[in-house]
Amino acid sequence: MPLINVRKRKHELRARFKRFRAECPPELKKSLDKRLFERFVSLEEYLAADVLFAYISQPIECDTSAIIADALEKGKRVAVPKCHKTSNEMDFYFIKSYDDLSPGKYGILEPVPERCEKAVDFSCGLCLVPGLSFDLQGYRLGFGKGYYDRFLSDFGGTTVGICYSKCTMGELPRGTFDRAVDIVLTEKFSNRTGG
Repeated sequence: MPLINVRKRKHELRARFKRFRAECPPELKKSLDKRLFERFVSLEEYLAADVLFAYISQPIECDTSAIIADALEKGKRVAVPKCHKTSNEMDFYFIKSYDDLSPGKYGILEPVPERCEKAVDFSCGLCLVPGLSFDLQGYRLGFGKGYYDRFLSDFGGTTVGICYSKCTMGELPRGTFDRAVDIVLTEKFSNRTGG
């Protein structure tokens, strides 16, 4: 498939899944997020992890606030990303609470470097990966900036993509630099892909 068609198809799918999420009734979203949380915190990989690389969710995304709170309560080290202002790269910083965050690039809450320790070891740990959609092979459709594909290319731990089941597909269009996650988790099922 020519690259231009992959880009076009990804653009169409982004619009479709953004629309689904934007139109999801608040009570349904709350219920889906609760089931996702319950399934995530019961994963053996999560139970065994000392370090969780998470993301601060936006209203259109699967809610991660309960997962982050649970990890901190259980004594896990939690690192969240800070996007570079001049490139599509990000660094992760360990946080102790949401008090360590302030609005950053794109208005998303990010760690304040002066208050947080920068993560430097990406050889292990569990990484929670955002996505508008995931397919059954673990490939994701992100927001199109490439931050996570760059990060995942050097991450040595286990990766989990969380997504609503209605936003999963049998197969997504993918490019050369797209990276698969090890586990796709929805409110209904989990699929271990081998990344």
